Amino acid sequence: MYKRIIDLNLKNSFFLWGPRQTGKSTILRERFPDALFIDLLKSEMRTELMTKPQRLREICEARPANQLVIIDEVQKVPELLDEVHSLIESRKQKFILVGSSARKLKKAHANMLGGRAWTKELRPLCWPELGSQFELQRALNHGLLPRIYDSENYFEDLRAYHSVYLKEEIFDEGLSRNLPAFSQFLELASLSDTEQVEYSTFASDVGVSSPTVKSYFEILQDTLIGEFLPIYRKRPKRRLSLTPKFYFFDVGIVNFLARRRQLEPGSETWGKAFENFIFNEIRAYKSYRSPDLPISFWRVKKETEVDFILGDMEIAIEVKGRANIREDHLKGLRLLKEDYPNIKRRIVVSMERIKRKTVDSIEVLPYHDFLEELWSWKL
Repeated sequence: MYKRIIDLNLKNSFFLWGPRQTGKSTILRERFPDALFIDLLKSEMRTELMTKPQRLREICEARPANQLVIIDEVQKVPELLDEVHSLIESRKQKFILVGSSARKLKKAHANMLGGRAWTKELRPLCWPELGSQFELQRALNHGLLPRIYDSENYFEDLRAYHSVYLKEEIFDEGLSRNLPAFSQFLELASLSDTEQVEYSTFASDVGVSSPTVKSYFEILQDTLIGEFLPIYRKRPKRRLSLTPKFYFFDVGIVNFLARRRQLEPGSETWGKAFENFIFNEIRAYKSYRSPDLPISFWRVKKETEVDFILGDMEIAIEVKGRANIREDHLKGLRLLKEDYPNIKRRIVVSMERIKRKTVDSIEVLPYHDFLEELWSWKL
């Protein structure tokens, strides 16, 4: 059992979102052993509450009003949220509403409780949760889903995850009527992980329309499998590329979809996996410690880019999965400084062993030093 750092303080009811197998049910059962746990993955319970949503009120009113109620996979019965709303108002009942996809709730125009429930997010394991158990090579090959990180049969576990995702999230919920095309899209999307997305290119390769490709990316976002990273657009002095980049939520999933068996330091695939890993560490930090932190990237059209911009051009981060950072790797950060001279820090996250600073104040940090600063509030 890993010690997760997410704040689950029960000051208020909340939605807990997270991709499958990030450990949502496990952590809730551990931290709230006395809660009433309603699991909508169980077909009998799901069918009963789908047929008679008011049954939730009967179940709750048979128990003390101060007993926490956890509803797992709440998106499977959106109608329950009206009952939840009423119980919060009438009994001051507290709920934790757990889900791996908000898509069905959005499509059903479900009652999202109008501010009566906060929103929290559980992501795959992150660096401070692993502590001494962290191994970069394992993280970049296995990914950081709790059940898969330590697995010796990790590739088969990733295969099973892929099968469950396609069957339960895509096929069973009717999110895509053309499963073969969506499967091909998934592979192509994995090959483009960490890169800018052009819908027309995907459409040509998959053999579907650009609007269909856009809808496929929306499925990945709604089911929490990935997200777009926007470009920083404030006060541009140059012509910028406006296309966002896309990142999957876990590098192990990317490896399976892209059929990458074993990543070795120095390879191009290692570099892409390393960037995905750093992005997801920053995203986990945002989720757990700094929810209002803007994250973006900067790219001059047809020239060069900086991988991540934190805040309002406060910190610029370039990620290089290399042990020798050369002068040409600093081009983006130097060009950025010309346009934004007041930027506070420019950092290269690398695999170099010792941190150093160039004559123009670019910091070259070993990845473990960067992560230590990130999670210690020192950035």
